[in-house]
Amino acid sequence: MALLEPLVLYTAKICPFAHRVELALAETGLKSNKDFERYEIDLKNKPVWYQPKINPASKVPAIAYGGPKVTGDQPSSESTKLAESLVLLEFVADLFPNSHLLPKDPVLRAKARFFIDAFANKFAPASFAFQGGKSTNGAEGIFSAIEQLQDLMPPEGLAIGDGKDFTIADAAVVPFFARMEVSLKNDFGVYPEGEGKKAWETLQTDGRFARWRKYWETVKARESFKTTFDEDYLTKQYSTRWTRA
Repeated sequence: MALLEPLVLYTAKICPFAHRVELALAETGLKSNKDFERYEIDLKNKPVWYQPKINPASKVPAIAYGGPKVTGDQPSSESTKLAESLVLLEFVADLFPNSHLLPKDPVLRAKARFFIDAFANKFAPASFAFQGGKSTNGAEGIFSAIEQLQDLMPPEGLAIGDGKDFTIADAAVVPFFARMEVSLKNDFGVYPEGEGKKAWETLQTDGRFARWRKYWETVKARESFKTTFDEDYLTKQYSTRWTRA
């Protein structure tokens, strides 16, 4: 697969939303800084040109597509600027319709989008609440959300359909599961000390989560995940980010 136009992805290693798009691009077979430019944005010290020239919301991820081939720090006014991770997932899928990121079957397309919606409404709020010390029932919200997501999965493999194809549904959730693992097993968060490790141990041993464990191992074995996720970097960043009162 090859791009017909130049593409620059503005991203940040720490950001799960940006990681979504990196996974999707990797799944197409494109190579970072060979087939497209990956431009790392320091979220604490963004370039002065980023907001006016790339994304008025000043967030990652964003893509500059088309126009003359230029470096990421010299964006062309002739390129199209796109943002928001879920929009960009579908954009990548449309660029590469044979990549299986977005199934051709309209039912499976709907299921992929429904899976993402379920994740956004169930898992994300529960995870953020627990991490930020605002959960009223410990990690139970995370456990419940994972059980509900499991119910939407086929018995084996990936998130939808027959489990054989990596889709936007997988790309949307995997970055958050990866960061959950780093956070919980290292006890990074403002919940009571030890609660993160306890929650991770439950996810690793409780029979309720057997399907999720199989899913997670399947995803982590994929080359797209291995080449886009830096656990050591995240561990270092999170160790200074999360402090307890």
